[in-house]
Amino acid sequence: MSTNGNSKAAEYWKANVRLLIGCLVVWFIVAYPLAIWLAGPLNSISLGGYPLGFWFAQQGSIYTFVGLIFFYAWRMNKLDRKFDVHEN
Repeated sequence: MSTNGNSKAAEYWKANVRLLIGCLVVWFIVAYPLAIWLAGPLNSISLGGYPLGFWFAQQGSIYTFVGLIFFYAWRMNKLDRKFDVHEN
């Protein structure tokens, strides 16, 4: 493999890891600070008849995780096309 190919592969991997870390940070923020640490202040707001802190703890982190799966797949498809490693 050429040096240019190795450089391109390293750049692709770096972009992939950056995207993955970003998704994990978003999930962490929704799953912990919003659902646990900020549950008290968020409970003063109601969403669908339930306190918002409860909603984040029970539903929000799950919905966020599912949304992040679709976001990750969409961004990886764009990244694959950018680095010309996409499937035909």
